[in-house]
Amino acid sequence: MTLASVPLRTPVTIAAISGDRPFRRRLMELGFLPGVTVQVLGIAPFGDPLDIEIRGCRYSLRNAEATCVTVNPIPASADLAAK
Repeated sequence: MTLASVPLRTPVTIAAISGDRPFRRRLMELGFLPGVTVQVLGIAPFGDPLDIEIRGCRYSLRNAEATCVTVNPIPASADLAAK
């Protein structure tokens, strides 16, 4: 599953980032690292860009960029333990 296909306000963890090296490096500098929890807070009216929250910060990512971020769902048991 990619970040672009995640339902709104569903926390997921980053599994991997693909794309060219400068792009991957820039996202990692912003905190997009494997294992970090991220969620999509909103989508612009025409579907691009996405409003992303990660580590308490909000970013806007284009759909094409969000498809380069592979994510894994958080298991329900882990989600309940966090609350």
